[in-house]
Amino acid sequence: MNKAKSIKIAVVGDVHDQWEAEDGEALKHLGVDLVLFVGDFGNESVEVVRAIASLDIPKAAVFGNHDAWYTATEWGRTQCPYDRTQENRVKQQLDLMGEAHVGYGKRDFPELGVTVVGSRPFSWGGSEWKYNDFYSEWFGVESFEESARRIAEAAADADCENVIFLGHTGPTGLGEAPEALCGRDWKPLGGDWGDPDFAEAIDRTLSSGKQVSLVTFGHMHHKLRHTKQELRKSLEVSAGGTVYLNAASVPRIIVERDCSKLRNFSIVLLENGTVSEASLVWVGEDFAVEREQILYRHTESATACS
Repeated sequence: MNKAKSIKIAVVGDVHDQWEAEDGEALKHLGVDLVLFVGDFGNESVEVVRAIASLDIPKAAVFGNHDAWYTATEWGRTQCPYDRTQENRVKQQLDLMGEAHVGYGKRDFPELGVTVVGSRPFSWGGSEWKYNDFYSEWFGVESFEESARRIAEAAADADCENVIFLGHTGPTGLGEAPEALCGRDWKPLGGDWGDPDFAEAIDRTLSSGKQVSLVTFGHMHHKLRHTKQELRKSLEVSAGGTVYLNAASVPRIIVERDCSKLRNFSIVLLENGTVSEASLVWVGEDFAVEREQILYRHTESATACS
């Protein structure tokens, strides 16, 4: 597949029920070619997923842990506010998102020169394999090894040589400090809370010769629990040039003192298959960019940025 000369990608961080019709309008005003959703739409919030699934912009999505909040865990099932014998909200969400859901799968965008590959859906993160009954029932997966294989097989089946990985939780290997991209920000402080199966699948894909231009995810919010003096690191670049982007700026919609709203999106520019720039933007009520934080600009010597 030929690489598109230049494409503009929006990454929507953890939504947590903050999605409005104006968000779709904002994406159109931003002129994006592709929008990626990292999950956590809400606590099994079917109507939020329905609204996002109807967005008429090329898109891909994975689901986060909150999207199976009342289904995957024993605690969640005891707190469930609806009758699980009458409703299956995990299935409803998956059905609504349809082919846009890339968890354990992929979606080719040949017109853009990229394939988006999804990591393990509904992930909680961490090095312990959890909720085996849930993953066995829904995906036939019972270990990190099987999970890594499923992700890597999807990447191997990509029509485009340039792969973008999309996850809810990021991969292991991005640091163990509390403020690292997937760092543990609760007691005991520190430790890598990324997904080892995701990391393994990325390594296999790179070893196969495919280009991995971008790995994007959320889950670990930019605001840290243990300090208000700094934010979580949001971007890093590997020695091989892959950009790792945590897009979870939460809350993603804020209300200003004049009662106007600002809504955030992470914007990634791809030039000839390589990330040339990444930024966090806040769009105002007139759909103009009110604030912009440049996270990364490509230079030949660039190896890391936060």
